[in-house]
Amino acid sequence: MGRGKLRIYLGAAPGVGKTYAMLSEAHRRIERGTDCVVGFVEHHSRPRTEVMLHGLELIERRKIEYRGSTFTEMDVDAILSRRPAVALVDELAHTNVPGSRNSKRWQDVEELLQAGIDVVSTVNIQHLESLGDVVETITGVRQRETVPDEVARRADQIELVDMSPQALRRRMAHGNVYKPDKVDAALSNYFRPGNLTALRELALLWVADRVDEYLQEYRGEHNIRSTWQARERIVVGLTGGPEGRTLIRRAARLAEKGAGGEVLAVYIAASDGLTSASPKELAVQRTLVEDLGGTFHHVIGDSVPDALLEFARGCNATQIVLGVSRRRSWQSVFSPGVSATVARESGPDLDVHIVTHDEAAKGRRRLPVARGARLGRSRIIWGWLTGIAGPALLAVLLNLAVPDLGLANDMLLFLTCTVAAALLGGLLPALASAAFGSLLLNYFFTPPLHEFTISDPKNIVAIAIFVGVAVSVASVVDLAARRTHQAARLRAESEILSFLAGSVLRGENSLDALLERLRETFAMQSVALLERTSEVDPWTTAASVGTSPVGRPEDADVDLPIGDNMALALTGRVLPAEDRRVLGAFAAQAAVVLDRQRLVDEAEKSRALAEGNRIRTALLAAVSHDLRTPLAGIKASVTSLRSADVEWSEEDKAELLEGIEDGADRLAALIGNLLDMSRLNTGTVVPLIRETDLDEVVPMALGGVPEDSVDLDISETLPMIAVDRGLLERAVANIVENAVKYSPDGQRVHVSASALGNRVELRVVDRGPGVPDEAKDRIFEPFQRHGDAPRGAGVGLGLAVARGFTEAIGGTLTAEDTPGGGLTMVITLPMAGSAPPVTADLPTSAVT
Repeated sequence: MGRGKLRIYLGAAPGVGKTYAMLSEAHRRIERGTDCVVGFVEHHSRPRTEVMLHGLELIERRKIEYRGSTFTEMDVDAILSRRPAVALVDELAHTNVPGSRNSKRWQDVEELLQAGIDVVSTVNIQHLESLGDVVETITGVRQRETVPDEVARRADQIELVDMSPQALRRRMAHGNVYKPDKVDAALSNYFRPGNLTALRELALLWVADRVDEYLQEYRGEHNIRSTWQARERIVVGLTGGPEGRTLIRRAARLAEKGAGGEVLAVYIAASDGLTSASPKELAVQRTLVEDLGGTFHHVIGDSVPDALLEFARGCNATQIVLGVSRRRSWQSVFSPGVSATVARESGPDLDVHIVTHDEAAKGRRRLPVARGARLGRSRIIWGWLTGIAGPALLAVLLNLAVPDLGLANDMLLFLTCTVAAALLGGLLPALASAAFGSLLLNYFFTPPLHEFTISDPKNIVAIAIFVGVAVSVASVVDLAARRTHQAARLRAESEILSFLAGSVLRGENSLDALLERLRETFAMQSVALLERTSEVDPWTTAASVGTSPVGRPEDADVDLPIGDNMALALTGRVLPAEDRRVLGAFAAQAAVVLDRQRLVDEAEKSRALAEGNRIRTALLAAVSHDLRTPLAGIKASVTSLRSADVEWSEEDKAELLEGIEDGADRLAALIGNLLDMSRLNTGTVVPLIRETDLDEVVPMALGGVPEDSVDLDISETLPMIAVDRGLLERAVANIVENAVKYSPDGQRVHVSASALGNRVELRVVDRGPGVPDEAKDRIFEPFQRHGDAPRGAGVGLGLAVARGFTEAIGGTLTAEDTPGGGLTMVITLPMAGSAPPVTADLPTSAVT
């Protein structure tokens, strides 16, 4: 019996309708006469899902006792005994209760498949093992139940159950996913619009990759070599010349015109390892391709057109971009060139774009090719000794020990010396050995002896054959030795270039580590990356490693220009020309890393400037907004006391004085916090981040609202948070005052808190008119008010101040819809211990 087929309904999040789609599929199969049973389906008390179970045969679950409780799991034995054609098994990533047949449900499904039973199952994208870390970063929740990616990839069919985040949140708000008492917490935590959007993108990308795998497998199984234009893949043929940048940008523009376009840049190198390409230019083009979202490939082939077409068809490309030939016009007489050959042989399934450029018809600039092998001085000396002293010593030994050995045997022995000289010292010592050995053979072993003449013509032929064989053997041996040396060198270079490419893909930004690797690779004393702003300015050191780095390129043993105003300077020894290819790759990578570091620094400075502007805005808003209320109270009390028209009792005077004192206290506290915030921009003081309990801060912020207007639900068991208490108190006060202002009469504002991951969330929920999605960001801008304030108070600065204070202490403030109507303000605060505490040396004048 063959293996059963697995069909998976994949969703981005709970509630998108995976189980409903699976049950609908079961009803369709039953209508077609298929024997289908429900092995395990969890409807989670969702009415519509529960209705879909009607009319389906349910296999009774197995009951398992564990730690005094009874649990139910899928009964694999019962399904195997029933042997249906199709079994429905929900929640593929589920972990079974200890004592079950298998620890994971996907292992149960594997048994059913092995028994020849088709299985229809469901799984969410967050339960795939490879995406666990990504999902935790997005949602803050670590998925404990996972399924190996290979299990899902082996599925015969995968169908994506898709739903927009807005539609899913509406479904939840209507009570179609969770019970009403859980809807608010779910919408504010895991089911946020940003979380759902990111999870949906993960699901779409994963399924797209799987579809691409199916397509490649199908094409391979059916030996399909023609291109199927299901997706725009554009191959760019590079020669290593400067025109490559134009071709890459042109291909990127073509890819942007089609959805999902992909750019693959490929450089074809000759199979003998020799290349005319500029390593520096190739490194620049690799960086350009990756910056534009493409990939760079290095392919070896004897025929450039054939290798390019083979690569394009292998990756199912739809277009090829090539440049106009750089060869002279007269060279086309001998061969049509790569561009013309590819265009002629591409066939109807590949579109070939021939792009003009500035280098057209200017000729190819080739790099010199090294002919000799670097054998080292000692090997060359031993080669010459073997080639010259070896035949002389051999001639003496043969004359003294075995003078009648025969001319043929003598020649073989001399030929051995020639081969040994070729192995040790290369071609020149071997040629010298052949010439010297022929003279010794003529003088000592060819009649007439001890004369440089040959009387027998046969001996002349023998000597000539000896010289020819010796030269041929020496040439072959020397060529093999040079090829071996080149192969070893290319292998070492490929490892180094692979390291550089890997560092780019990994996003490594340590310039010192890269320069240290360069110094170790070439065994140099020091390496320095120098730069200058213009040709007349002095050189400055951007980075350096090693001892005594130089400050100018002309002082270095090896210098390599990088662009117009940057250079790499090395000291220690002079490098041969063939080492400059790898050195160029290091130089290009060093320039890229330096640029990346500076971009990161600039982004950090921009963030700091934006932070300062935001704090100044919040400061000015707070001065005009929050000082008004206590000043008005103080002014009214003082005016009343000074009024001569009213005779105030002692109790009235005490109450008015108490109001003045309370207003003054509020002003003192507010001014202290504002002074701290003003110093944030100048660097005089930083927020005093300390560990504290949220239930100690929030009640202090409710002094400005009526006591019966707020329901406070802050648990004492919440983790401690790391904040500035004064700034947080002012932020919460502004948010609560705003919520009370917009709440209908008789409706209380609900303030609650919960822990999520490594942060704590404070939620201020009102039942007011709410705010549309397009206005949720605008309400945090200064002097912005949405609609009309019911009681006419405020000028639209409270939320701007609150956001400025919240972000200053490392938190965030966002607005969400309240299920059933209203607005929910969410303050996210860092949990104590999730980040290193801020320890600043504060001046004695700092106000805390």
